[in-house]
Amino acid sequence: MSIQKTEIQLRVNDRKVNAYLAAPQTGGPGILVLHAWWGLKPFFKQVCERLAEQGFVALAPDLRNGEIAQTIEAATELMKKSDPKFVSAVILAAEDYLMTHPFKKGHQIGVLGFSMGGAWALFEANRAPDKFAAAVVFYASHESDYAGMRAKFLGHFCEVDDWEPIEDVRKMETAMHSAGVDATFQFYPGMSHWFVEEDRPEYNPVIAKLAWQRTYDFFKENL
Repeated sequence: MSIQKTEIQLRVNDRKVNAYLAAPQTGGPGILVLHAWWGLKPFFKQVCERLAEQGFVALAPDLRNGEIAQTIEAATELMKKSDPKFVSAVILAAEDYLMTHPFKKGHQIGVLGFSMGGAWALFEANRAPDKFAAAVVFYASHESDYAGMRAKFLGHFCEVDDWEPIEDVRKMETAMHSAGVDATFQFYPGMSHWFVEEDRPEYNPVIAKLAWQRTYDFFKENL
């Protein structure tokens, strides 16, 4: 499939914010991609390209103002200086851009988030139910009652995760089911946080392939 790959700029509070767009030439359903705390590193641009190859219009905004962390220590520093209000504004601008993109088909979009970006994905799907038909997260939770969420949900989690405690995931699972959310929770024994990211030592190619296939199938079914 022929895809278009484009570096774009979003206008956010009179500032220019970079984003990466990948789309099939024939168009398709839109998916907002929210990166982990590392920044918009090459892996997350590759995620957009793979989604485009599967028939989706994928947009990943830069939530770190161009900075990319290579280590956990550097990513921690990026988190400390991150402005949640500005990150929220960037995500809203990206949503609006994707919703009106000429290649995007359908009235709603999906959202895919990783760790920090996964928490934002959950927040947005709950906050703006009219926009989102499907939400997928990798190793992320967000505390809420989920009363407003109408998107179908797929989550990929580790059974033992130093960065995302299983207790928080189970609490979110209970909250979603109590709110009537159509939610599927997949757990991967023996995996560690970041197991799907190819540039991380925790990466597991066999399990990552399984998780990606489940993700593609989920989006195709629900977008």
